[in-house]
Amino acid sequence: MMTPEMLTGLSTDHLVTLAGNHRLQFNATKAFLAMQKDAAKAGFKLQPASSFRDFTRQQTIWNEKFRGQRPVLDDHSQPLNISEMSEGELCEAILRWSALPGASRHHWGTELDVYDPFLLPQGKKLLLEPWEYEDGGYFEPLTHWLTENMSHYDFYRPYIRHDAGVAYEPWHISYWPISHEAEHLFDGNVLLNAWQGRDIAGIGWLRTNLSYLFEKYIKIAD
Repeated sequence: MMTPEMLTGLSTDHLVTLAGNHRLQFNATKAFLAMQKDAAKAGFKLQPASSFRDFTRQQTIWNEKFRGQRPVLDDHSQPLNISEMSEGELCEAILRWSALPGASRHHWGTELDVYDPFLLPQGKKLLLEPWEYEDGGYFEPLTHWLTENMSHYDFYRPYIRHDAGVAYEPWHISYWPISHEAEHLFDGNVLLNAWQGRDIAGIGWLRTNLSYLFEKYIKIAD
């Protein structure tokens, strides 16, 4: 069973190396490598752009967005003017694309952001924006292949709704046998304990509104 530290990115005891700096849980690694092998037979070089992300990394992303050190984007991937926002509006704008520190599914070792470097045109940078994966985008063929095949390896897309709190992320896949368990173990007390003594921008508003945030941005499963 996953511990609170594993759920919140404060431990790496549940991980093995997938490739390079990428890490996942053992069974998720086996499943991804099998899917990667079959994707290659279909002509795709399926690669992780992101896998495990620890608490500190998510904390840095969150705090830099909150403090204006990196852009906060709207649904069309355009920068927002955060100087005109209330604290709550800013937190929700960040949550559209970035999880709270300690609440990222990438902490679990079950999640990957994937792409095919051979489909990325020379000189273009991977942005992880929906248009890259949709009709006419660089990775449209990979999107279709994953839709048709990933369930055979127990992967699914957790962020597939356009009307949900978290933005549509066609590149994000999750290893269901473990992530489903993690979803049911993770709750507000686990997150609050992970925040103890740590610098989390906007923490006062976040604590006050944690139940609402869980409902809209964190608890995406049944």
